[in-house]
Amino acid sequence: MKDFKHSVVYQIYPKSFLDTNGDGLGDLPGVIQKLDYLRELGVDYIWLTPFFVSPQNDNGYDVADYRAIDPRYGTMADFEALVDQAAQRGIGVMLDMVFNHTSTEHQWFQKALAGDKTYQDYYIFRPGKADGTPPTNWESKFGGNAWAYVPQLGQYYLHLFDRTQADLNWENPAVRREVQDIVRFWMNKGVKGFRFDVVNLISKGEYADDFQGDGRRFYTDGPRIHEFLRELNLQSFGRDPEIVTVGEMSSTSMENCFRYAGADGRELSMVFSFHHLKVDFMGNDKWVLVPADFGKLKEILFSWQEGMAAHGAWNAVFWCNHDQPRVVSRFGDEGKYWKQSAKMLANIVHAMRGTPYIYQGEELGMTNANFTRLDQYRDVESLNHFRILRDKGMSEESVYNILKVHSRDNSRTPMQWDGTPKGGFSSGEPWISVNPNAAEINAAAQVGDPDSIFAHYQALIRLRKEHDVIALGEFAPLTPEHPAVLAYRRAYQGESLVCVSNFYPKETRWDSPVNLEGYRVLLSNYPDSAPAQSWTLRPYESVLLLK
Repeated sequence: MKDFKHSVVYQIYPKSFLDTNGDGLGDLPGVIQKLDYLRELGVDYIWLTPFFVSPQNDNGYDVADYRAIDPRYGTMADFEALVDQAAQRGIGVMLDMVFNHTSTEHQWFQKALAGDKTYQDYYIFRPGKADGTPPTNWESKFGGNAWAYVPQLGQYYLHLFDRTQADLNWENPAVRREVQDIVRFWMNKGVKGFRFDVVNLISKGEYADDFQGDGRRFYTDGPRIHEFLRELNLQSFGRDPEIVTVGEMSSTSMENCFRYAGADGRELSMVFSFHHLKVDFMGNDKWVLVPADFGKLKEILFSWQEGMAAHGAWNAVFWCNHDQPRVVSRFGDEGKYWKQSAKMLANIVHAMRGTPYIYQGEELGMTNANFTRLDQYRDVESLNHFRILRDKGMSEESVYNILKVHSRDNSRTPMQWDGTPKGGFSSGEPWISVNPNAAEINAAAQVGDPDSIFAHYQALIRLRKEHDVIALGEFAPLTPEHPAVLAYRRAYQGESLVCVSNFYPKETRWDSPVNLEGYRVLLSNYPDSAPAQSWTLRPYESVLLLK
């Protein structure tokens, strides 16, 4: 059985990873070309975001054919070669499956539009209210009402995301069988992992107006969600003990995650939750500029670490993905302390209980895009909110400042392989601008440099494999009230690990509640860290201590 607790997953956004044919879009041969780089980093799995046939209205999360590879990414032969080449390097391939919705270009939806009642029942069609308005007042995650009207049917269909992403009706057993069959299809290709996109939204509750919010309480962690996941497990990936699964859980509750990722393995191996990445939001609104709430960040991280452990459930731990801004820009420093802050943020996640996920370029300290013009943005959510915020009367400059911090395009700029103008990503014109700092921040400059951020990530991945205390240890917060330090202790079979991190660019005093006698420095982001019972931590100083 695969040991995902000692493993590390590397997320690839193929479109931005490496372009081998000069069309400006990354492709599967590009991933194959960089497998030795990934082996050198030390990762166990690569998770690829969707490369299935898609109109690309939401960068491939609008799937038109779950069994076919979009020609812009390559061929099925390329995919099969990738699985084979990765396996030869001890790396498993994890696919991103989008089963809450399909593209409206999917043949199922096209048949539904043509009047086929069988396929209409694959989706959630409802008549409008008596006055012709949508069935409910739910809001789409991308802005606007979550229902779209189809005149020829006289009905609305639900789309929790873009209007070209129609929600599937999981109440229909035929839909569930289709999904199980798709998972088995990819298992037969040698796939060793699945990440399920917004999977806790697949069970809808009551279709009623929400006068307290945007509707999410009616479809998040819905009434039959655990039943649906257990059935999917039983009929597909659960048949192969080698397969690792992770569910992306939107606005979920910890209580549900105890079951999603429970030790009994009846649902999923682990879960992504995002509460810790809303500490620089205002409530649930990310389209504002507010400083990150450090106290809240610690409280969320610590409560999930302790709560999941107490219930024998497993977390995916991470800062970055294709939907999040770059963490070094978000919680660290792009300037003087760029290297120290990137390593500090890595220590915090990689020494925790849970399987760490690295997003492409995170291991190099890649930063936000800092775009200055609307025509540089590609993300549907960012473009929608530019319009929404301008319509609310916000100045153009203010909207740009928010996009610079929160846009999903911050993580989607091309991977920075070398210091050439296009970052070594493509010989053609990249689909989205390369970050100008590729001249300084790139793989060629870091691989082989023992002081690099890349080398630090290599060390963290190696330590998780060498020290059971990191993979399996108990978790206990230390000095949770400290205004600048995030610290915790891990313990397992006589081994003890302490992680201490100064989250800020100024010195701070830290008095250890743990007797540090007998501890040695396992890894630090300064060459000369000298831990003491009472200790002045330098800007962003972060140390792992082992006894």
